[in-house]
Amino acid sequence: MAEQLEVVENERKQYIVVKIGNEQYGIDISYVDNIVRMQKITRVPKAQAYFKGIINLRGEIVPVMSIRTKMDLEDDVFTNASRIIILKIEQQGSLGIIVDEVKEVVTLGTAEIEKVASQIKDGKESFINGIGKNGEELISLLDIHSILEENA
Repeated sequence: MAEQLEVVENERKQYIVVKIGNEQYGIDISYVDNIVRMQKITRVPKAQAYFKGIINLRGEIVPVMSIRTKMDLEDDVFTNASRIIILKIEQQGSLGIIVDEVKEVVTLGTAEIEKVASQIKDGKESFINGIGKNGEELISLLDIHSILEENA
């Protein structure tokens, strides 16, 4: 009996729900190392347009990218709610992504997640690997690895 409970437990994942523009996106919490307030971002010459620059986070230099620019959305508008989410990725180390607002943490089971059909994966959709249903709200689940790909 205890083994069956464990299987159900493993199928649930936590996501940090963020706002980018008017849309809500979910980021798998296992990638999230830290969430920090907006701070001065130092530009890096000749970097891709979506790289805003670097920040100094407690002595560690962390590159910061604009997820809006990467997804061909309008430019970032920084407010008091804007945050930099620090992601930890095995091979790449730390990377910050700018979001408009951090909303909440939700736990979604596999039953609440619809996979995105591969034929609509072009442009912005290629960064989404599923749609989470949290009550009445829909949350686009970000595919962190496709966002980080250089040529995307």
